[in-house]
Amino acid sequence: MRYVKEEGGLLNNFAVEPKMYEAEPPNASQKRNFIILGIGGAILVAGLMFVAVSVS
Repeated sequence: MRYVKEEGGLLNNFAVEPKMYEAEPPNASQKRNFIILGIGGAILVAGLMFVAVSVS
């Protein structure tokens, strides 16, 4: 049943819930990509901070 009829005759709709599954742990390639993205993000933040300090 996807909806319930309440006392006043109103219909209350419920969303269809997706099927649950367990997440798989990252493999070696994904771990390497996470590290590369983390380093790239840290360099980007450091560069932005350097630009902000040098401009002010």
